[in-house]
Amino acid sequence: MHFELAFVLIFSIATAVAIAARYFKFPYTVALVLAGLMLGMVHAFEPPHLTKELLFAIILPGLLFEAAFHVEFRKFWKNKLAIHSMAIPGVAASGALTALILSPGVQGLEFVQGFGFIHAMVFASVIVSTDPIAVVGLFKALGAPKRLAILVEGESLLNDGTAVVLFTLMVAVASGGQFTVGGATWNFIQVAGMGALIGGVVGFAVAQVIQRVDDAMVEITLTVIAAYGSFVVAEHFHFSGVIATVVAGMLCGNWAAHLGMSPTTRVAVESFWEYLAFALNSVVFLLIGLEVKVGSLLASWKPILLAYVAVLVGRAVVVYGVSALLRLTSERVPWSWSAVLTWSGLRGAISMVLVLGLPADFPFRELLVNMTFGVVVLSIIVQGLTMAPFLKWLGITGQKDVYQEQYELARGRLGAIHAALTSLESMRRVRDIPIDVLEPLERDYQQKAATVEKELTDLKQQSARFHEEEHQEVVRRMLIVEKDSLFASYQKGAIGKEAFEHLCAELDERLAQAKSAEAHVPLEDASSEPKVSGA
Repeated sequence: MHFELAFVLIFSIATAVAIAARYFKFPYTVALVLAGLMLGMVHAFEPPHLTKELLFAIILPGLLFEAAFHVEFRKFWKNKLAIHSMAIPGVAASGALTALILSPGVQGLEFVQGFGFIHAMVFASVIVSTDPIAVVGLFKALGAPKRLAILVEGESLLNDGTAVVLFTLMVAVASGGQFTVGGATWNFIQVAGMGALIGGVVGFAVAQVIQRVDDAMVEITLTVIAAYGSFVVAEHFHFSGVIATVVAGMLCGNWAAHLGMSPTTRVAVESFWEYLAFALNSVVFLLIGLEVKVGSLLASWKPILLAYVAVLVGRAVVVYGVSALLRLTSERVPWSWSAVLTWSGLRGAISMVLVLGLPADFPFRELLVNMTFGVVVLSIIVQGLTMAPFLKWLGITGQKDVYQEQYELARGRLGAIHAALTSLESMRRVRDIPIDVLEPLERDYQQKAATVEKELTDLKQQSARFHEEEHQEVVRRMLIVEKDSLFASYQKGAIGKEAFEHLCAELDERLAQAKSAEAHVPLEDASSEPKVSGA
């Protein structure tokens, strides 16, 4: 079958699966993998293989850039300690624990002899990176706390780079190379640091050009150059393309988009990347299912099941360990969130591509491939299908009721209408548009605002939670204003250090209470607002 026809079939199948998944309220990515498994079993057609070239040249840069583009750097940096702890030392520790559990277990199986710790480490480095695509969308749909989604997505953006470096190192050691902790650490710093530098340079250059042009098509193209260019340049010099693309994406999303793009262009750029992410996800998850040979997995079900348990236990120990350490800092993570972070650690295409990249004569290659494919499929199906009830059971969702969607739509409409009225008022002040043109538009928007406000009032009568949420939002904003004013007074010398610290402590406590209520987590698990230190 021609390559082009295969891709037309893949997109056709993905579209059908998307429609069915939406109708039956089924996780889309899980549905794609299941569809791929069924099509692979009946040999419906010969699909393109999920190769390193396909993943690295087309799929991975686009997915990474889209995710990084939409991550708010302020929130990411606010949780930097938690994210970096799990994504760098946490990945290495999780890999080591997985190998320690797996190595003696596989050796104990009657038909697998000679499987040592280093082979287990190669598998652990392959499987250790997480793919949150299947669960982040679910978090949004269920109204889970935004900070939890930031932790899951932020960790995944960084741990892919850590996993690739760890895999390269472990394969070299298994092939007879030398291993030292200092050498491994320096190698990681060099690869990741230079990747971040390249991503920063490419992202900065693209942002500078975006600020100087006002053409949606050109600016979309520039973001594509940032995504794929940063990845290609970093990989060409044998540095981390993953880290480079993530840094470039954050720069474009947090700086270029807000300072250099008009509102119309920003909508166009975000729509483009939203569609591209949908298309790439459709391809990669369907290919995961098509790549798997069910018969081969069933023949290796014992080591696959053992590997799956080892991966879960290794991740759980690291997540809970990091969570315990974070409780000594301002980035405290609730224990219930630790359970979600453990269970949300789905594995994806990177693991499959890495293991397929092992040399043909690599010891236990077939077993490693089967274990990797099996763990990826199990994590997507088992954890992907149970994530929603798990979140509800833990009680950390937004507890959306039947009026939630109507409320969000009305809030969105009202915000847009008020923005339009503000713009009309600005036009009236500068008098660059005749009054007889502005007045009918103002009356029209005021009438729309009155209609939506009535709709919101009616919805609040149906569910008191909406009023409470608005109240919490206003309280939090006012407390931040109070704190800014307090800091300004201290800097000007209007109040002394002792009074400043006392008032700051009071505001920090009130902010912690407000954030706790807004995030739907118990107060004792809420992360406190970092105190402002005197200059």
